[in-house]
Amino acid sequence: MLCLSNFAFIVVSTGVLLVGSWLAADKASFINLTLNLTTHTNSPITPLIDTEAQQILQDFVEPAVIEQAAYILIAIGAFIFIISVLGYCGALKESRVLLTAYGIFLIIIFLLQIAVILLCTLYRPQADDHTKGFLKDTLEKYYTTKSHRNAVTLSWDHVMAQMSCCGVDNYKDFNKARPWMDEVAKEGTGLVVPASCCILKSGTDSLLMVPQYAECPTSPSESNSFLNTGCYTALQSHIGHNRELAIGTVAGLAALQLLAIVFAFCLCRTVGQERDYHYKY
Repeated sequence: MLCLSNFAFIVVSTGVLLVGSWLAADKASFINLTLNLTTHTNSPITPLIDTEAQQILQDFVEPAVIEQAAYILIAIGAFIFIISVLGYCGALKESRVLLTAYGIFLIIIFLLQIAVILLCTLYRPQADDHTKGFLKDTLEKYYTTKSHRNAVTLSWDHVMAQMSCCGVDNYKDFNKARPWMDEVAKEGTGLVVPASCCILKSGTDSLLMVPQYAECPTSPSESNSFLNTGCYTALQSHIGHNRELAIGTVAGLAALQLLAIVFAFCLCRTVGQERDYHYKY
């Protein structure tokens, strides 16, 4: 079981490492390949994507975003790969040193997870303040209009469209978003909220942000938008509704980790007993 489970993690982590390394080494080829999948005449998804959607995809795969994602993927892939190799080789070769190192790494990870959960529980108000502060900081410093959108703008638009919310607390957060306010003033559009805060037209791609009521971005109200529904409140409500699923997932992962730790040290102990037996007799 140790060999099979760790071999699966080795395969997965190797794939993550390869993708991360490819992105870090040659971002341009990734962008070109991704765009070719959507613009090639023989692509099965080409008819489903129009010019605006292609531009959105271009913004998502811009080099700065890809570079950050590449380093994250490399770090995660390397970490999982090292631990999985320790477990796989330790079980396959019956090496007490490797099995002990594997078990200790899992114990450290398990304890860190418990520490994070306890800290988030004990210092929940502070955690809420820091989280909300971080979200407001990204909105105020980087959110901008559709014509100058970046990865942060696209991410916020997607969150607001999917969760039917507007800003961190409400629509007034956009009054503090300097890039947004500056571009609105330059363009003279008179926008009060972005289109993603509005009730979107059904039957269209949510990424295109087409409001159901054309006047919504300039004259938002309770009937045509979600201007007073903050995304932080919506996120907390969403987590509350899926609390059982989250608890079950965490409990399942913890049980698997404990099982792997027990298996590793039991196998390590058995190997030691067999070697002692052969040494004596």
